[in-house]
Amino acid sequence: MSRIGKAPVVILQGVDVKKDGHTLTVKGPLGQLVRTFHPDMDIDVQEKEVIVTRPSESKLHKSLHGLTRALINNMVTGVNTGFEKRLEISGVGYRAEKKGNKLVMNLGFSHSVEMEDPEGIETIPETNTKVLVKGISKEAVGAHAANIRAKRPPEPYKGHGVRYSDEIVRRKEGKTGK
Repeated sequence: MSRIGKAPVVILQGVDVKKDGHTLTVKGPLGQLVRTFHPDMDIDVQEKEVIVTRPSESKLHKSLHGLTRALINNMVTGVNTGFEKRLEISGVGYRAEKKGNKLVMNLGFSHSVEMEDPEGIETIPETNTKVLVKGISKEAVGAHAANIRAKRPPEPYKGHGVRYSDEIVRRKEGKTGK
């Protein structure tokens, strides 16, 4: 049995979970998330918890079991507390600022890079070089943070670029003079 899949998802106070066929709707203080799951997975919504069971021991059902439970848990956590990713910008003249719902970054190019916030995601420049990406969907927050990082990934020689705050960039020595 999957160690992740067999654990029940605890429904936190203030969170409402409704099941309609294979679609799960989770409402909470921060918003609402809706997701349709694989029809083979049995999702049982009780008063204080959600239990996911699988119909057989096939490889597909084993892999879907833990995935379904993890996705439901992320939905419940997201509508209650939300998710956030922190990014750091390092480099001479590299900075970020907010203009309306766009994040405008100077990343060493001849032009500034503008990224519009997707629906349900908010980017907040904490300082000129630190950006916070927050929202209720873990998947969307991670994808938007990855898109921001992809505009100028950190390079290994001087470390300039956009990186996650907890990311460690392996540095290279570079050329040595005679």
